[in-house]
Amino acid sequence: MLGNIGFSEILLIGLIALLLFGPNKLPELGRALGKTLREFKQGARDLMETDASKPPRQDVTPPAPAQQSQPHAVQPEARQDSRRLPD
Repeated sequence: MLGNIGFSEILLIGLIALLLFGPNKLPELGRALGKTLREFKQGARDLMETDASKPPRQDVTPPAPAQQSQPHAVQPEARQDSRRLPD
């Protein structure tokens, strides 16, 4: 996308920026933009380095419980609810 911008387009953008921000503010904006890009690159570089240097993840899921061969407990009969509507 930016590969098609020629010298005249860059000059036009620079002149518009000069008119909008003035000659005193333009160097400050350039420094702020450069600092922001530098911090972004450093953050991305740090992120890539920490991902590569981490040890592989270990599986920490507990094993499945063993099947017990005990007979099932008999459930007591459920009480009938007195609030139940007749059929």
